[in-house]
Amino acid sequence: MISITIKNLITDYPDFPKEGIIFKDISPIFQNPEAFKEVVKSMANMPILKKADAIIAIDARGFILGSAISFFLTKPMIFARKPGKLPGDLISKSYNLEYGSNSLYLQKNALKKFESFAIVDDLLATGGTAKCVFEILKDLNKKIEGLSVLIELKELNGRANLKIPVDSLITF
Repeated sequence: MISITIKNLITDYPDFPKEGIIFKDISPIFQNPEAFKEVVKSMANMPILKKADAIIAIDARGFILGSAISFFLTKPMIFARKPGKLPGDLISKSYNLEYGSNSLYLQKNALKKFESFAIVDDLLATGGTAKCVFEILKDLNKKIEGLSVLIELKELNGRANLKIPVDSLITF
């Protein structure tokens, strides 16, 4: 179980990046090595991550968590990046956010070597980004063990938009 101290480190920024959104800033967790270590160990122990052949981390804060978890578990990590950030032969999908839309890209060659994946991101809101990665993997007939997130915003019901298991460390 995650300590109450970790949850207290998360700072709210109302109306960022747009009016009506309450941004959950997890930067203070990364600035506290003991807190960051606790988060990584707790997430790495989630069954979704243990079962997967590889981790797919979502741009951008998911990279921080994904790389630390990947290192801790000695598992490969693949990037799900926003437009214009990855070279090579890519596969992509568009998705909607609670405040707009975007696309995610994955390198096809990075996916070929593995059969099962765990998706890692910092936060589950509406589920748009995770669903985007899920659909890319599903189109390639890959197995998706689930989504692992640091924070889940329950009121936005993103879990209901996903057809995969979700492990969240902290809920609001």
